[in-house]
Amino acid sequence: MDLSQHWHSVLDGFLRIRRRIKRIERTETASVKQWLGHTDNLIHLSIVFFIPLLIGLLTLLSNRWEIISFLLFPPLASGTYTLFSDPEGQYANPVRFILSLSVGAGCGFVAAASVEWLSLESNVAGINPLGAVSAVFLTGLITWIAKIEAPSAFATALLTLATERVEPLTYVASIIICSLIIGGAFTIWRHEFYEERAQYLYKTVKADDHILVPLQELADERLAFFAGRIAGAHEAGKLVLLRPASSSSDLIDTTASGTDNQSSDIVFDSETSIDDIADPATKTVVKETERLANQIRTKAGVPCDVVVARGEMLSTTVQTAQQTNCDLVTGSYAEEEADDYSSLTRGIFNAPIDSIVFRGGEKNERTQWRRILVMVARRGENAHGMIDFATRLAGSHGTVSVTSCILDEVERRPTERQLEQLVETASGNIETRVARSDPADFVHANAETYDLVFVGSSRDRSGASRFISPPTFHQIKQVDTDLAIFNASM
Repeated sequence: MDLSQHWHSVLDGFLRIRRRIKRIERTETASVKQWLGHTDNLIHLSIVFFIPLLIGLLTLLSNRWEIISFLLFPPLASGTYTLFSDPEGQYANPVRFILSLSVGAGCGFVAAASVEWLSLESNVAGINPLGAVSAVFLTGLITWIAKIEAPSAFATALLTLATERVEPLTYVASIIICSLIIGGAFTIWRHEFYEERAQYLYKTVKADDHILVPLQELADERLAFFAGRIAGAHEAGKLVLLRPASSSSDLIDTTASGTDNQSSDIVFDSETSIDDIADPATKTVVKETERLANQIRTKAGVPCDVVVARGEMLSTTVQTAQQTNCDLVTGSYAEEEADDYSSLTRGIFNAPIDSIVFRGGEKNERTQWRRILVMVARRGENAHGMIDFATRLAGSHGTVSVTSCILDEVERRPTERQLEQLVETASGNIETRVARSDPADFVHANAETYDLVFVGSSRDRSGASRFISPPTFHQIKQVDTDLAIFNASM
């Protein structure tokens, strides 16, 4: 082996290692995002990292300003944990948090002042028991009447009686100041991060505005309207209709247009004139597709481009999606494909782009979907993506039912909490439902009451898992409603 061959072999080995490292990085990144996609994990991370920073800030202020007593920290820390551990719970109200701590401290101050004013001395050394009774009684009474009950209020009331380093009135002032800081920080965290977590963690929610629709034939008209309704829900939405060319030779007159198309399979797009197309059959395809595009522009209110390309459908679809900057592919799922993926469906599910395959009901001619059932098996990109698309389609006047099926009643409460966390990130008329049933049986029993059923592709499951328990959409046979199968790219 000469020197050049040796270096070529070394370079090949280096490139193989580099590609393997990148695959590992992508896998690990996807695993981390999937782990963060569980709201409970995100909350615990916030508790572990954010609360210590807040307490550290208050400690710094306490060391600089004598008005802030370190005695307030135990109830403040427990109250802060109560806020962040359940951001949508009963006690996760910053106003209630501030008032409860302040009222508790105020009741403790009143109790201490009353004992001192009445000169009620106790034979027991330390804190006067009557003062403790009065502080807790006043706190319970006032917080109950004002409906601001919180556990930390009682702690601040009792600690007010134990202030020796600072005056009780100063302690009350420090409670008010620090609770305002904590309440403000929590409000910012919940509004800017927690409630918007879908925008940071789930790309399907913040993207998927430009949609490519590969149309095998114009009979897929409802598929185009389906994609148009999704794209039209966002101001930046756009639809691209892709049709295969009827001939592979002499499709376009590049001399007349002055365009060199040899490097691309696209033979007609928004920058091409229809007069430059030499093949009459392809010109007919363009005119037919343009008529459909005009209908979508008018009825769905979304910009719609037409692309005609030659070549194998799957590769053409992926290439066109890249060239037209589309982040979602919406294809057709025919009846004969119901028992298995077609080559196109399997291909776009494996492509590095989000995809939806749509199967229209035989008796349905609707181009609007107002009652939508979303079947959720687990948290993740698929679940958030389906809910987002469903709310786009339903609009402000429609209803989305997010449903999970369980096999045992013990699963009900965890599943209800999972659904609550999923729909927190979405807007619109959404209801949640937990059914004790097989998912496919539930769809067959309830499909007629909905315009559309959304199910996941189960691509996030292992091959062994899909073999033991086939994806739900494989088990759903003919139903008298439209069916959409969503797959989030890994």
